[in-house]
Amino acid sequence: MRLILGSGSPRRRELLAILGVTPDAITAPDIDETPVAGELPRVYCARVTRAKAEAIEAAPEDVVLAADTTVALGRRILGKAADEAEARAFLTALSGRRHRVITGLAVRRGDRVWTREVESRVQVKRLSEQELAGYLSTGDWRGKAGAYSIQGPAGAFIPWISGSHSAIVGLPLHETANLLQAAGYPLWPA
Repeated sequence: MRLILGSGSPRRRELLAILGVTPDAITAPDIDETPVAGELPRVYCARVTRAKAEAIEAAPEDVVLAADTTVALGRRILGKAADEAEARAFLTALSGRRHRVITGLAVRRGDRVWTREVESRVQVKRLSEQELAGYLSTGDWRGKAGAYSIQGPAGAFIPWISGSHSAIVGLPLHETANLLQAAGYPLWPA
C-alpha cells in the first residue's frame, strides 16, 4: 500500500510529517479549479477536493490524499490571486474583518472516497497602507488562497482564530489522521 499525496504544497508535506507520514509519491493533479456560477464556498471546496482525489492515478490498494483550502468572505470565494493588484484587493477586503477558511479533505482507496470539510474562522487586523505594501512586496501572497498564509509573514496580521490552525495552514491533522485510518492506512505502526 502506497500513500499518494495529491498536492504539491510543501506545507501539506510538513503537516503530514507531524503525523509521522511521508508520502510514497506526490502528484499535483491538474484540474479546473474555477468556481461554478453561484457556487457557495463550502460546496466549491468539497467539489474541488474530491475532483483532485479522483484525478490521481493509483493502484486499487493505494491510498490517495487530496486537499483544498478556500478563503470565503461571506459567499465570496477568494482563491489564489492572479496578480499583485488582485492580492491587494483581497487583502483590503479582508482587512479589519473576520472570514472563513475551509479546508476540504478527500482520501481515496480503490472506488471508495472519504471526505470532510473543516471550517475555521480568522480575523485580520485593520491593515495600514504601509503593512499592506510591505506584505505584498514579500511575494508571500503568490499561490495562496485569499492572498495570505497564516504561517508566513501575514501571521502578524491575525489576532484571532477559531477552529483548526493546521486546517488554516492547509491540512487539518485530526481529520486527516481519521480519514487515513478509515482507509486502512497505518499511522501508528507498533
